[in-house]
Amino acid sequence: MSNAFDVKEPDWNGIEPADITQLPYLENGDVLIVPTQFGQLRFSISQFGLRIQNTTDNQSVYGMLTGTPQNLALVFSGDQTHSTLIGGDYRLELFSSPLHFKLFKDDVLVQQTATDGHFVRQHRLPPFAKTADGWIVSLELSYDEAIYGLGEKWSKLDKRGQLVRSYNHDALGVNAEKSYKNTPYAWSPQGWNLFVHTPAPVTHGIGYAPWSQRAYVCVVEDALLDMFLYHEATPSKSINTYSQLTGFAPTPPTWSLGVILSKAYYKDAQELLAVAREVREKEMPCDVITLDGRAWQDTDTRFAFEWDPKRYADPKPIIDELKALGFKICVWEYPMISVKNPLFKEAAEKGWLIKDKRTGEAYRYEWDLSPFGEVLTPLPDSGILDFTHPDAYAFWRESHKPLFDLGIDMIKADFGEQLEDDNMLSYSEDSGDRLHNVYSMLYNRCVYEAAEKYCKTGPFLFSRSAWTGSQRFPSQWGGDPQADWHGLSASIRGSLSWGMSGGPFFATDIGGFYKDTRDAELYVRWTQASVFSAHMRLHGIGPREPWSYGEAASDAVFEALKLRYRLVPYLKKTAEQASISGLPVQRAMALAFPDEPLSHGFEQQFMCGDDVLVVPCVVPGGKVKYYLPKGEWVRLGTDEVLNGGQYKEEILALNEMAVFVPKGKQLALGPEVQHTDTDMSDITLWPAQ
Repeated sequence: MSNAFDVKEPDWNGIEPADITQLPYLENGDVLIVPTQFGQLRFSISQFGLRIQNTTDNQSVYGMLTGTPQNLALVFSGDQTHSTLIGGDYRLELFSSPLHFKLFKDDVLVQQTATDGHFVRQHRLPPFAKTADGWIVSLELSYDEAIYGLGEKWSKLDKRGQLVRSYNHDALGVNAEKSYKNTPYAWSPQGWNLFVHTPAPVTHGIGYAPWSQRAYVCVVEDALLDMFLYHEATPSKSINTYSQLTGFAPTPPTWSLGVILSKAYYKDAQELLAVAREVREKEMPCDVITLDGRAWQDTDTRFAFEWDPKRYADPKPIIDELKALGFKICVWEYPMISVKNPLFKEAAEKGWLIKDKRTGEAYRYEWDLSPFGEVLTPLPDSGILDFTHPDAYAFWRESHKPLFDLGIDMIKADFGEQLEDDNMLSYSEDSGDRLHNVYSMLYNRCVYEAAEKYCKTGPFLFSRSAWTGSQRFPSQWGGDPQADWHGLSASIRGSLSWGMSGGPFFATDIGGFYKDTRDAELYVRWTQASVFSAHMRLHGIGPREPWSYGEAASDAVFEALKLRYRLVPYLKKTAEQASISGLPVQRAMALAFPDEPLSHGFEQQFMCGDDVLVVPCVVPGGKVKYYLPKGEWVRLGTDEVLNGGQYKEEILALNEMAVFVPKGKQLALGPEVQHTDTDMSDITLWPAQ
């Protein structure tokens, strides 16, 4: 399977379910070996619940897990037909003909294989099966059960009824199932969690009616199976446990919480400096300015860490002036090397590029030029750096040193989704399709390590593509939304979905990336919503400075940006909390208020940290529809008190936001500043008491 459109309904009648072929037995007292016609299945229990594997190979070579779960001692009883396995708080009941199970925690049923029945057999879907495409595991869904997670997805946060494929794409927008950041981790408000530890694609039919409206069917497109199934009392504990398993995000530097200004792209140093000077002259709050792909690289020969000599014969004076103006500086990269650059030949000879199985030579990636044209510059055939090769990895990491020595503060690590051909072969001897997803994480890790080693202002990364474990190398941004109202609403859902999947830090392209229509109202509302995201970047095709949208829009955006900087102390505290708990800065209602189910359907609104409820305006005209959870709420910046536990509608003026704080809570607000290197120690509490 190479894309979402290849996923077809399996022939359930033609799939042989796994069965227990001999009496299961304990190995070393902590692993139950279950013989089947597809080979052994290994069942173990740890602090991370039940783990099901078909091999001792735990795929640790890719480092998706931060450690090896310590198996608990097991007590086994029973026979081939029905047996019981006890470890810690968990009890597993195994049955044969075919193999199926029930999992209990503290004697309460947590999960079981799907009970979707058939006229002539017990299970319409195979509880376990192995096919030419990989492993199939079918789990039970309650009649009204919601499912969350599975990475950055643009449609409903509740994935019930959806067919979702954990496979990274250069999605070219936010309008379909394809997305840039995926992880095969899902959770239910009823407490159970499913995580598939794999670099391979995984397809999830979550109550997907063409397969089964009452089952969660998981298709792991790999010969190896490694699956965790655990239970926690709350969604926040569920995400914390997942983060313990796959890693917590470090706290990003304070300056990264400021405004990041960008566009695709500043054509030369004169334009870049002119914008930077204007930002300071107009006293626009801003910390970072970005040189996007074409801004500093020659497109024909990129990427080789080289400044385009025609525009930047000596970049140092430009960097020095930006620094003198109080800017941090971000530059773009991708892990591709043009065949027109001498580095391609050098890297190919050293074996540092992904190879072509057919020839043994470096694979030449040919870009699909259909999306390019006026919007994007056609790109040359390129090699793909092989991050599984230790020397290639070290070369790429160390090549960042001159950039950081020059004064660069931040890398925008773009792309990383191009390993999509089974004719590709890595140093680790994986095919392109198997390495495809985890490649993003290896790329993220390499660049983040470079920033850790050489950046003078603290490591921080912006990556577009991500996989399990990428949250350890923050932050991520949602790529390339259409510049319209649907692009805004989908971007918000993408950020919340990533947050429900263990990724605490996220940013969107404020104003939308492509098809820019200079919609001033849209730009204002996007900015207002993003004030309360972990990171805040003005970016897209065309200028993103507030004054480029007219006076009324500029005034409203300036007001929002000033609020953003006043919130930096609160955001910093929230980011520190995220690094410990795994909770995202932006929290969907189902995550923030698990005991208030009436709030869960309001999937555009969210909590920013513990104490700020945000209702973004996602339609023209200023209308917002929202649900306030129980209690009393104070509208931010006013003394207006609203009663919760009810649905509300209102019309907002252009410079108004629907933002609320629980009565009795206080926010620590900093001073109005132009950038975070300014003294921000003057803290006031709102509301004053």
